[in-house]
Amino acid sequence: MRSLVLRTLAGDGEIETALSDEAEIAAMLDFEAALAAAEADVGLVPQQAANAIEAACRSIAIAPDALAPGIEKDGVIGPAFVAVLRKAVGAEHGRWLHLGATSQDLTDTALVLRMRDVIAILGRRLDALLDLLRRLRDEAAATPLMAHTRMQRALPFTGGDKVDSWMRPLAHLRERLASVREELLVIQFGGPIGTREGLNGLGDRVAEGLAGRLGLAPAPVWHSARQRIVEFGDWLSLVSGTLGKIGIDIALMAQNEVGTAIIAGGGASSAMPHKSNPVAAELLIALARFNAGLCGTLHQALVHENERSGAAWTLEWLVLPQMAVTTGAALRHALGLVEALTLRAEPTR
Repeated sequence: MRSLVLRTLAGDGEIETALSDEAEIAAMLDFEAALAAAEADVGLVPQQAANAIEAACRSIAIAPDALAPGIEKDGVIGPAFVAVLRKAVGAEHGRWLHLGATSQDLTDTALVLRMRDVIAILGRRLDALLDLLRRLRDEAAATPLMAHTRMQRALPFTGGDKVDSWMRPLAHLRERLASVREELLVIQFGGPIGTREGLNGLGDRVAEGLAGRLGLAPAPVWHSARQRIVEFGDWLSLVSGTLGKIGIDIALMAQNEVGTAIIAGGGASSAMPHKSNPVAAELLIALARFNAGLCGTLHQALVHENERSGAAWTLEWLVLPQMAVTTGAALRHALGLVEALTLRAEPTR
């Protein structure tokens, strides 16, 4: 459990809800209902059994804590989840549940379904931030500033130029999100060893039907090729890193000796009541550096031995959700910071 300080400064309730245990279980139930229906469509599962599985998936309430002993034993949520759901479906139809699938299909696809919601949240926030920056750029278009290179005064430019240098990389990342989304939002369906065997040669048709029912794209099996996950983590780190650059610029501009950035409602000091600390700017810097470290760790998940790696897989679970939360927190703080920001000419001394 994170402390109150970390939950407040580095947390993100909306994204944490999208990635919660409850959201994961809901996504797994969607997977099993869609799988049974897709298999019924090609004649692998009796329609009555598919109906029973879907009904159970729509009505069952699975408490996350009830799955904890199985997760600790198996190292993955799938076996305990399937056992609970199979019992709810009943003996007659339960044998058709999870046909031809494995825990990785269930877990990876459930992750992708939840990341779909995360991507929507981040996209909305990026749009809102770009709108605020455009407004600030227009307001500061004629504000004279001094550019700095290598921390030294360089040549004059304007506040509009400064804000534009913040906007351009963010706009590029917003455009890139479409391709990132397309690459990530695909199903995982490979069966026990990634060959889609055991389905009477109908594995590819089942995969296509499963994808269509879940609103995802079909894809070749990627169970041991984790580039999709890592590329999304790269994008998250690029967003938070770009926000960190904005944060460090504003923190420098807000120094008393410079005074070209005024932040309404800055942070207070317990000992020096005259201070107005650039808290949000500092947070953008810290979150950028934190995500950069996590990004390097996520790349370790590419070292995925043979046809399934429990170690690399667990590493993803530790890192990717935290990167999404960190990026969400950074965007949340950036929105507040830019809303409160005014650029002005450097005071005369």
